[in-house]
Amino acid sequence: MRHTFFCIDGHTAGNPVRLVAGGAPLLRGGSMSERRQDFLERFDWIRTGLCFEPRGHAMMSGGFLYPPTQEDTDIGILFIETSGCLPMCGHGTIGMITFGLEHGLITPREPGRLRVEVPAGVIDIAYSVEGERVTGVRITNVPAYVAARGIAIEVEGIGPLTVDLAYGGNYYAIVEPQGAYKGLDAMGAEWLVEMGRRVRTAMQAAIEPVHPLDPTIRGVSHVLWADAPRGGGADGAADGRNAVFYGEGAIDRSPCGTGTSARLAHLADRGVLKPGDRFVHESYIGSRFIGRVETATEVDGIPAIVPSVEGSAIATGFNTIWIDRADPFWKGFAVR
Repeated sequence: MRHTFFCIDGHTAGNPVRLVAGGAPLLRGGSMSERRQDFLERFDWIRTGLCFEPRGHAMMSGGFLYPPTQEDTDIGILFIETSGCLPMCGHGTIGMITFGLEHGLITPREPGRLRVEVPAGVIDIAYSVEGERVTGVRITNVPAYVAARGIAIEVEGIGPLTVDLAYGGNYYAIVEPQGAYKGLDAMGAEWLVEMGRRVRTAMQAAIEPVHPLDPTIRGVSHVLWADAPRGGGADGAADGRNAVFYGEGAIDRSPCGTGTSARLAHLADRGVLKPGDRFVHESYIGSRFIGRVETATEVDGIPAIVPSVEGSAIATGFNTIWIDRADPFWKGFAVR
């Protein structure tokens, strides 16, 4: 059987976003979290078929728009990428909201604002428009917090590392320059990918974080290599720089929305940032998100913050994709 998916392709700050505007499966569940579990059980072949080769690549990510399950929300989003069906994806949200608004797939109840239901919870969106273009999207994300501090791991090729773990919609092992890790430019993308895989494996052996309000959100999925920013620009200097490793061979080309949220919580936990502070986060390729610590809060008694992340996306074209079960690679494949 041939399955047809109509997609709007584009990117947010350089990282790909594939909005599947036609062909989304009907899902069971009374929340987007429950729908995520249903998708993983019955339809994960759609994710692998659309994101992995030969229809995608190591960095591919995107998702589907769904009617929300909560009356006070405008739209639901389910995320797919090479690392899995994620609870939350920041750059993907910016892209899918942009493409959905620009092509009439989302009708907000209040112009300029949206409440969006994602598997990780409910997020608030503010967006700006010039003519027919959405020029910026700001996400007020789910609460972010530090899950563990000072985890000691031994990584072949690096040696001993001390790593913190923070949640920003996904769990991030945050590695700051230390020992053999001299910074992003000193190491290069291939090194960051290979060592990112090893760091994640070591962290998964050391700890399995579980979200206190949703036990389906668990495990270390991403590694954030933190660094100082490269420098200034027309809009001033950035405050930090990062490269996020995910999937089997990907470095996020954007500054990473949930990664930025986790980093904001990490720095707030140290007292470096406080509510109201702005943090400009730079990606491996130099693109930027504007993060902000909106307020202090807690998650089941754990100190946390409400972060916001702002960026913009560009649609690059329409793409009609077939997944044909006569194709020996209908589920996709990954090479590492």
